[in-house]
Amino acid sequence: MAPPRAAFGVTPPGGRSLWPGGAGSTAPLEEASAPVASSLRAVFISDIHLGTPGCQADALLDFLKHHPSDTLYLVGDIVDGWQMRRRWFWPQSHNDVVQKLLRRARKGCRVVFVPGNHDEFARQFDGMHFGGIEVANEAVHTTADGRNLWVIHGDHFDGVIQCAKWLAHVGDWAYGVTLELNRHFNRIRHKLGMPYWSLSQYLKHKVKRAVSHVNDFERAVAAEARERGYHGVVCGHIHRPEMRTIDGTLYANDGDWVESLSALVEHQDGRLELVHWHPMGHGGLTLPLKEPQAVPGVLAPA
Repeated sequence: MAPPRAAFGVTPPGGRSLWPGGAGSTAPLEEASAPVASSLRAVFISDIHLGTPGCQADALLDFLKHHPSDTLYLVGDIVDGWQMRRRWFWPQSHNDVVQKLLRRARKGCRVVFVPGNHDEFARQFDGMHFGGIEVANEAVHTTADGRNLWVIHGDHFDGVIQCAKWLAHVGDWAYGVTLELNRHFNRIRHKLGMPYWSLSQYLKHKVKRAVSHVNDFERAVAAEARERGYHGVVCGHIHRPEMRTIDGTLYANDGDWVESLSALVEHQDGRLELVHWHPMGHGGLTLPLKEPQAVPGVLAPA
């Protein structure tokens, strides 16, 4: 048995590693199999928050099963180090997500992990590989039609994170309480045959200051991407899926896997699309909310 290692900088009780093999390891996770047929050129997901009760791991596993890709970008807050330092929570489904990501890399998918503020401990490993997964503090993705997209988590453009980190931790605690209330509320809705409804998303859209904060964030990220000469930016952090042009620059936020259950995908022809993947029916089965549609306003290369 290999010696225990800390996974993502967090060691569980008993010292057991959550990241089999550790840095640079070639230890097999399973028998090698033929590469999966890719139907998408790239998939971008972020804000999974593994290690918290709010993480929708089963929905994510189902999404990944139905969306193979040539490249998979993990755009930050994949593991919630903030929460895990306060309370240990790691069910089998969260381990299954880690195994799924490692399996993707082993089968030939390029997997790039861009750390966020909740898994910022991984930023010290910029340029390294873990189980075949690349760690990069930022990345550039070139679409099939020649657009260069800056890939970042986005927390560096959040004034609360940068100027009052203690306040961000308080907000994170309050957000967790809201999600707990949301789970109980939706359990009742499910029994009544009603669809999923996000309490925290509703509150964020109703509070004018929160809406203003989101708009400021989106404009700041797009402006920096434009200043650096990119056609657009792909980010996460604010748990609000969006794709639009801001002053001629593409802004794309892939959302989260706590509430929105969304991802950004690139088709083989370079078309970008936001996909929403919500639980429906029984047994954790998930289906798209609607047929995929391209979001208008995507720029052609300059």
